[in-house]
Amino acid sequence: MVSPNLEGLEPILAALSTMQANVERSQKSQAHEYLEKFQKSPEAWTKTHSLLSSPDVITEAKLFAATTLKGKITYDLDQLPRESLPSLRDSILALLKSYREGPRPIRTQLCVCLAHLAIQLLEWKDVLGHVGSTLGSGAGDCILEFLKILPEEVTEGRKISLSEEELTTRTKELMEDNATQVLGLLNQYANSSSAAAVNPRLFECISSWLREIPAADVVNSSLFDAIINGISNDASFDAAVDCMCTILRDTREVDEYMEVIQIIYPRILSLRPRIAESAGFGDLDTYKGITRIFAEAGEAWVVMIARLPAEFRGLVESVLECCARDQDRDAIALTFLFWYEMKQIVTLDKYKQARIQYADIFGKLVDVMIKHLEYPTPDSANETDLFDGDREQEEKFREFRHQMGDVLKDCCDVITVTECLGKAFNRIQRWVNTYGSQATSTSVPHWQELEAPLFSMRAMGGMVSPEESVVLRQVIPLIVQIPDHEKLRFQATMALGRYTDWTAQHPEFLQPQLQFVIAGFSHSSKEVVRAAALAFKFFGTDCRKLLEGSVTELHSFYESVLDNLSPDSQEEITEGVACIISAQALDKVQNMFKMYCDPIIKRMMSCANQAKTAQDDGPRIAVAGYIQLLTVFVQNIQPYVAPQEVNPAVSYCQEILPVLSAIAENFTSSTPILERVCRCWRYMVLSYRTAILPLLPTLAQQLASGFENSRQGCFLWATDSVLREFAIGAEYVDPSTSQAIYSFFEQQAFAFLRIMNDLPAEDLPDVIEDFFRLLIDALIYYHQQLLLSPVCQHILSAAVSALTLQQEAPLLAALHFLRDLLSYGTEHPNSSNFDRQDSGQAPQLQQAVKQMVASQGEPLVQRVMTGMMFSFPRDCIQDASGVLLSLFEILPLQSGVWVKETIGMLPAGSIRVGETDRLMNAVGMKVDAGDLRRVRVLLQDFTTSYRRRNVAPRDGLGRLEATRFRFNG
Repeated sequence: MVSPNLEGLEPILAALSTMQANVERSQKSQAHEYLEKFQKSPEAWTKTHSLLSSPDVITEAKLFAATTLKGKITYDLDQLPRESLPSLRDSILALLKSYREGPRPIRTQLCVCLAHLAIQLLEWKDVLGHVGSTLGSGAGDCILEFLKILPEEVTEGRKISLSEEELTTRTKELMEDNATQVLGLLNQYANSSSAAAVNPRLFECISSWLREIPAADVVNSSLFDAIINGISNDASFDAAVDCMCTILRDTREVDEYMEVIQIIYPRILSLRPRIAESAGFGDLDTYKGITRIFAEAGEAWVVMIARLPAEFRGLVESVLECCARDQDRDAIALTFLFWYEMKQIVTLDKYKQARIQYADIFGKLVDVMIKHLEYPTPDSANETDLFDGDREQEEKFREFRHQMGDVLKDCCDVITVTECLGKAFNRIQRWVNTYGSQATSTSVPHWQELEAPLFSMRAMGGMVSPEESVVLRQVIPLIVQIPDHEKLRFQATMALGRYTDWTAQHPEFLQPQLQFVIAGFSHSSKEVVRAAALAFKFFGTDCRKLLEGSVTELHSFYESVLDNLSPDSQEEITEGVACIISAQALDKVQNMFKMYCDPIIKRMMSCANQAKTAQDDGPRIAVAGYIQLLTVFVQNIQPYVAPQEVNPAVSYCQEILPVLSAIAENFTSSTPILERVCRCWRYMVLSYRTAILPLLPTLAQQLASGFENSRQGCFLWATDSVLREFAIGAEYVDPSTSQAIYSFFEQQAFAFLRIMNDLPAEDLPDVIEDFFRLLIDALIYYHQQLLLSPVCQHILSAAVSALTLQQEAPLLAALHFLRDLLSYGTEHPNSSNFDRQDSGQAPQLQQAVKQMVASQGEPLVQRVMTGMMFSFPRDCIQDASGVLLSLFEILPLQSGVWVKETIGMLPAGSIRVGETDRLMNAVGMKVDAGDLRRVRVLLQDFTTSYRRRNVAPRDGLGRLEATRFRFNG
């Protein structure tokens, strides 16, 4: 038998039970749908109160009720008569009083409910006094929680449906006018008992009200002593630390807060002994909290640290001590921003003296960081598992090392890179002298102490000038002789790769390094091979001039290792040799290009033949990989050739174009292959620019036929490069060529429109994205031709249809195109290419856009507003409202009519009484005043509020349902 207390609540409780049970997904989906509809229904007001008042309802259901009530107050308050709101306030206060001892999650949600109601119930003036007197003196924690939550919700008031003016006034009433009273109440509470003085809720409340109460007022009150004492209390430690850090952040304006800083600073320095104390006891939480305080103080007062180095040296030493004692590396990351901020300021000329005085601290910081870079010594003898099976900890350590590397770079800026490198070199030399003789092919003692300085050298590589002449001459000969330990070999190889620009200026050091790197390709470790490929890329890139005579010998090496490498490493080594080829004399480029690429093409064709009959995707993936290698050559072999001369690289591209065309024609259903072919063609255009002109007719034909046959967007992506490179007015481009390119573009546009006629938009998201990104460039370079062409009307219709999608990327592309297109109907086109030469065409273009808007503005407004209210991802809303703004700029009165008609099509009951009239009256006033940007804000706020209050109907959008795009061209 159902308890009388639960009458009418059974469906809700059953749905909640289903959501927590181990049942079919379809059942959970039905339960979720039911609960979602319930939360937005008017009956939720009474039933949430019933759930919260019933003693027979489980805690989880009560929490759901409290959360639902919060949403109702935030978004659905208009469902209640205005005169009933005081009763709602009193009922929430009664509930809060009954839950004042907990459970805390429910109490918190009820406090949020009350805060949201306080913001919106403008007639309620004595909020704090009313809440305090109702809850009573025994509800200390409950009152403190409400006081904590109120400022948080007020400052995030855009969720509340008040006007800007109302919200501003209410914020003043609730915050500014109550600040002095709250400070007094908190002081009174803190002095009421020893337990109250260290209550974590007190410190949370102070932190929240520091949005309004000046930090100076807190520091100059007894509350500051309570905060300091709270840091010494285990129960309140975290909340007190948060509160102290909030105060510190408020004192960033050091000139304004100098007197306050003078009070805070000695109190913070008094915490320094706790660094060693918490480290000694292994109290990680305390250690992190103390470190955070010192780091936050340093960040806030960094200007004072630079101005008064003697006075604030103790603070900097404290931060350094936090770093040095952090054996588990759990707190040190909290200091990284401080070291960066300090580097930024002490490297200014005006703080040169501070830089000198802090040099020794930065020197010690380098030693600390290099020590922390060391891999752990495993508990077992298993050198292959340094983290005892904890892969998450291992990955965290790898990422963490790179952050410490950034701190080393900061040190290089302060105390010079030579000194920092010298510290790494000294550690390497010390290891060689101490353990070098003990190292064997199977055992390297204390290798962690050698690997760490090698990593530090790699991290600091970007800071070293090619002219450095002290350390690298000594350390590089040591690096190429390090023992053959996997991690040492990997780190040494990576480090050498960071100093290739230095090696380019010191050729006598090239060969030993290159031999060391090339030997790495034969190593048993895949990681070492990967490092070797990456390092080889840098040697080829930076030392190409030194290696141009070795290009033939390197070909044999390249051929011998290529097939044994991972795809990424293949690309890296290919980039290295391609850069060396690019350094060849002009008459050798084509032959070298051919020598390296012909074997790749041979491999590619062999895999292509296998792919025709293969059951798996392996051969196709291999074909795509080889095409990618050809693209790497095209990207990097870019010899300088005078405009009228034949480019030898283009001559080779002319040889391979038919091969790539054949691949594209034979694999029309293989997206990876087609994307790589198009990428290769695209880079032929980008690399050789107008020199590619002899290939252009064939290339355009292949792009057109490829798109028609495959319906893959990559062909449009490649078309975009041709469109931009041969645009009207481009240097060395004949006008007839530019016109031919525009005709080619229209051919691609007609093909796209036919495809979109055949298939629904949801089947073409990638193609739609590529097409509208192509159109954005077409508008830039060919706006006159495109806007005056009949095809533009069809393109606009396709863009409207594309707005039915829910994927972010194609939506953004379509919205960006629409904004650019509509801008030509205003006085300010979104085009850097719209210059004075176009000014005579501006009225004609504006009229063309107005005509298109007049014919298609209504469905465009429907689709944009429907998307904003139901389906667009959040990141699309700004651009969608930008489209509406442009429409109002072009046809303000008609756009208002379209908006009103669209709202009239919304599902019955989803619009509040009088809401449409209020919106349209406000829009009309802003249109009359010429304040169209406020129209955009009004529409965006309306659609956001509507979306929060309503769920998209499962049975469709009725009259707002989109129609299929149709094209008969």
